[in-house]
Amino acid sequence: MVKRTRLDGSECPVARSVDAIGDWWSLLIVRDAFDGSRRFGEFQRSLGVAKNILSARLSALVEAGIMESVPVSEASAYREYVLTAKGERLFPVVVALRQWGEENFFAPGEAHSRLVDRRDGKELRPLEIRGADGRELTPADTVVQKVGGLGSQEDPLR
Repeated sequence: MVKRTRLDGSECPVARSVDAIGDWWSLLIVRDAFDGSRRFGEFQRSLGVAKNILSARLSALVEAGIMESVPVSEASAYREYVLTAKGERLFPVVVALRQWGEENFFAPGEAHSRLVDRRDGKELRPLEIRGADGRELTPADTVVQKVGGLGSQEDPLR
């Protein structure tokens, strides 16, 4: 089996984030948590993932502080998984992936789930990246500023 490369010490925030999320199962677990899933069985039914894989991913999300395992009630031995504040801050990431997927992987008019505002039932506006002055930015408008001086080691992932 190939050993997983750890990226939690990387100077690149994207690499550290990917290290914490781990893989696509983890993001789908987080997506389901945003949709209200809390119990192991709910995640398992929704995703159709093997129990051992789900257990490992949930454990990793708890270890990363993205989710926490809490008792269902005071007297219960059963546990459920809830997003922490760190996990809830993944919401824009999940929305960005959703909107990117809607734009790039569905034919015009093809049915798919919709994310809507609870208050008015309307779909969300597309996410935008804006500069400090409010103007919309594209990748060409940004640059990554590396950490350290000339002698610093470059991050291989960025």
